[in-house]
Amino acid sequence: MAAGPGDPVRRPAAGARFFCTVGRGLEPFLLREVRARLEASEVEYILGKVFFTTCSDLNMLKKLKSAERLFLLIKKQFPFNVPSVSKGKLFSEVQRLINDDPESWLNVISIWKNLLELNAKKENLSQRDANPQKIKLGKNDTITGKKLKTEQMQEMEENRECQLEKQIEETLEQGDSLTKREKFQEEEFQNDAAKAVDTHKENNLTFRVSCRCSGAIAKIFTAQEIGRIVGIALMKQFGWKADLRNPNLEIFIHLSDIYSVVGIPVFRVPLASRAYIRTTGLRSTIAWAMASVAEIKAGTFVLDPMCGFGTILLEAATEWPDVYYVGADVSTSQLLGASDNLKAAGLKDKIELLKVSVIELPLPSESVDVIISDIPFGKKFKLGKDIRSILQELERVLRVGGTVVLLLSEAHHRCLKDGEGRSIPLNSKGGHTDELGVAKCLIPEEKTGIAKTVSPSLEASNQECLDKMPPFGSLVPMECYKVSLGKTDAFIYKYKKSHSSGL
Repeated sequence: MAAGPGDPVRRPAAGARFFCTVGRGLEPFLLREVRARLEASEVEYILGKVFFTTCSDLNMLKKLKSAERLFLLIKKQFPFNVPSVSKGKLFSEVQRLINDDPESWLNVISIWKNLLELNAKKENLSQRDANPQKIKLGKNDTITGKKLKTEQMQEMEENRECQLEKQIEETLEQGDSLTKREKFQEEEFQNDAAKAVDTHKENNLTFRVSCRCSGAIAKIFTAQEIGRIVGIALMKQFGWKADLRNPNLEIFIHLSDIYSVVGIPVFRVPLASRAYIRTTGLRSTIAWAMASVAEIKAGTFVLDPMCGFGTILLEAATEWPDVYYVGADVSTSQLLGASDNLKAAGLKDKIELLKVSVIELPLPSESVDVIISDIPFGKKFKLGKDIRSILQELERVLRVGGTVVLLLSEAHHRCLKDGEGRSIPLNSKGGHTDELGVAKCLIPEEKTGIAKTVSPSLEASNQECLDKMPPFGSLVPMECYKVSLGKTDAFIYKYKKSHSSGL
């Protein structure tokens, strides 16, 4: 149970129930991440959403990298049976989302407030610890301070001024690492926390409803109509007031042919919006997912030979800092964008940039531990021979046992799938891997209800892609994930180098 208004701030002993929206195809990455990073339990998913229970605070929840947005879960149920009921009956069914169990709504509201209030207290403590000069000295400290010699005080002041000047110089050299986006995100979060503190009574809340409708119900009601129905029910049930511009609380509802989900956004700014990326290239969630399967370890040499704006390397270096990173690209404008991103993220000394061609890398054979790259989608180079030339050069510089993770377009995938040279035989099941495969990663801890209806299709699709991809020389495909880039789909392929290529 959540803490009551008069109780000390605490999290529920059993944890709170959350869900994240996630890009199509990235569900297995988020499943692994919430278990590893948050020690989450009751982890399950439906297409585009992952549900879990955790006791983690907001600082830990903020660290999720493969998610788009984070919500506190109010309700998750099967879809409305649209064809068998009238519009009036469906109207009543939507209202029952609120009226059938108002206590669950109030419990989740209390958890939401507690999370924000607890984080606000931690922020205040952190700021106070970071500014010890503002803390009043005790009696003994005052006596000790008075006994300091004048020369010592002057020396301390001079050292402090020198240190401050050095910090100012470094800031001017690297640019302002606190970007406008960081300031905006911090201000938005502080506003949310302040609102939570100011609204101790539930009937003081202001709210708005965000609604998405798809499938059969979208043919009966628009999203605006559903939002209006839910809004009226909330006002009648709890006495809340609607405020479309600056509410204390946002209610998110998604109704489809697969599920009905209701939740509260925990942060206004999406988790996928990285404060440390100034110039966006590849979507950050995709970049992090690629890095997460690359088996990056401390002390390894990681190369992105077509780094673009450096998004993959930024995501990797933020998560695994004690690594030697090199980004290469043939485009000056891309490298300038990457350099700006490195400065903004404060990682300029962590990642080296080179202007070289991917098919003529100035590196010794078998010198690189990990290669991660987004292969351009055919706009600047021809398919066929060029994609093979790229893979041959990557195969040359990669050490035996090393890992390659590539983002391939559907055209690249077809080209490599139809290629020649199966240097390693398939196993008895027609696959290429003996490791923990996609299937095991996709099985939720509790395959109940809706999750059962969708997991086999995604699992089977990824496994089919893997089974159909032959090795490329000594590069053996180990994992495959079909992911959405919005208007198009792509494939994340993980390869391992099985033996010396002799190139």
